[in-house]
Amino acid sequence: MKKPAPTVTPNTWDFLKDPMITPTGFREYDARWKYPDEINLPGITALGLGLGTQMHARGIKPEIAVANDYRDYSLSIKNALILGLMQAGISVKDIGPAVSPMAYFSQFYLDVPAVAMVTASHNPNGWTGVKMGFDRPLTHGPNEMSELRDIVLEGRGQARPGGAYEFVDGVKEAYLDDLAGDFKMSRKLKVVCATGNGTACAFAPDLFRRIGVEVVESHNTLDYSFPHYNPNPEAMEMLHDMADSVKASKADFALGFDGDGDRCGVVDDEGEEIFADKVGVIMARDLSKIYPNATFVADVKSTGLFASDPELIANGVKADYWKTGHSHMKRRVKEIGALAGFEKSGHYFLAEPIGRGYDCGLRVAVEICKLMNRNPDKSMSDLRRALPQTWATPTMSPYCADTEKYATLDRLVAKLVAKADAGEPLAGRAIKEVVTVNGARVILDNGAWGLVRASSNTPNLVVVCESPESDAEMRAIFADIDAVIRTEASVGDYDQTI
Repeated sequence: MKKPAPTVTPNTWDFLKDPMITPTGFREYDARWKYPDEINLPGITALGLGLGTQMHARGIKPEIAVANDYRDYSLSIKNALILGLMQAGISVKDIGPAVSPMAYFSQFYLDVPAVAMVTASHNPNGWTGVKMGFDRPLTHGPNEMSELRDIVLEGRGQARPGGAYEFVDGVKEAYLDDLAGDFKMSRKLKVVCATGNGTACAFAPDLFRRIGVEVVESHNTLDYSFPHYNPNPEAMEMLHDMADSVKASKADFALGFDGDGDRCGVVDDEGEEIFADKVGVIMARDLSKIYPNATFVADVKSTGLFASDPELIANGVKADYWKTGHSHMKRRVKEIGALAGFEKSGHYFLAEPIGRGYDCGLRVAVEICKLMNRNPDKSMSDLRRALPQTWATPTMSPYCADTEKYATLDRLVAKLVAKADAGEPLAGRAIKEVVTVNGARVILDNGAWGLVRASSNTPNLVVVCESPESDAEMRAIFADIDAVIRTEASVGDYDQTI
């Protein structure tokens, strides 16, 4: 395999025959590039050859399920990836267009060890990428990604005989059957189904109807130009649109899905956005009644309520805070035998006997409907108000280049740790500890906290703050965290703020 050459650039002769791959596209737990600015089709083929070579090196049976999301260029990307996998001697099971959790499901349904899902997830159009894994339900983590990066960038992909291709029909229907099972709602439920014209359009409305939910459709026509907004249920633009739909239709709540269907966002019957970590606490309360003494994993961006909520404590729940990222989270859930994992971004990891441990926005949607069925006298806003009140920011992302963000974060972590070691306050309160498992989560003496970490998917840092006391304290925490961030010239503007 040819090494990707830095001399290959778009709109040149070599661009149509030689691999071009920007190294920063190999991220902590998947691969993402701007296409065709940062990777070309020969580069994608080199990625497939490298992935197949990695499978052989690790002794993985040479069979893989491959799928693509609904973007106008994703099929071309998938075909280029398949070409490389077949060159590496891999037997490819092409399941067609899919949401990411359908691809993960296919590993179990088709009994194949490996998966490669062509998707840019919630990134806007112009991005592409691959989520991949060898050990179901897990996906590549930092070790596997760095190994794959070295194979590809060093030109160590090895062609072998034995490559094959098969298009496998019917996986979508089997996936929907698996999600719905024999469950039917016994209470009337009217739900706004928001998909932002993304891939989940082809799944979510039908799934809701199958379980007896009345659907209020919101941008449920497939359109890869995303004419209304980029489907991302963590973005306030989508959440506000969902809230407007709830109010206009008098629905019981809204459920929204991202571009590849592995995340779910919630807006309640009063039009209030419930960030996914708080939805996780609502679900954990319900599930811990059925499964007492359960362990739940939460990412470091999530609310402190997993550890402090009196109802969870009474149900014997053990909270485990872990690194943000779908690969980190599902690996942690499996390693410690947790019942579920919850990420503030809207990834939920429901393990046996509820799910299979991978992140599936549609599985979460079904489980939320089941939760409401078990609480027929409660509205979603009732469940929200029943939680101890905290004030939290949305996930905010100041720009920081991929080539600089990790070094920048290292300096910021050192500054925040030094601030704590010196006994300096934050937002007028003493710093109790700084958790550095994933960036710096600065925890104050009353349980309030502020976090800064590096995004694994985009050229950004990530900032989240929460206070159990007041909106004013939450804003003060953000102001003091941001003041430290502003000491770094490499950090730019926020995508959204409070």
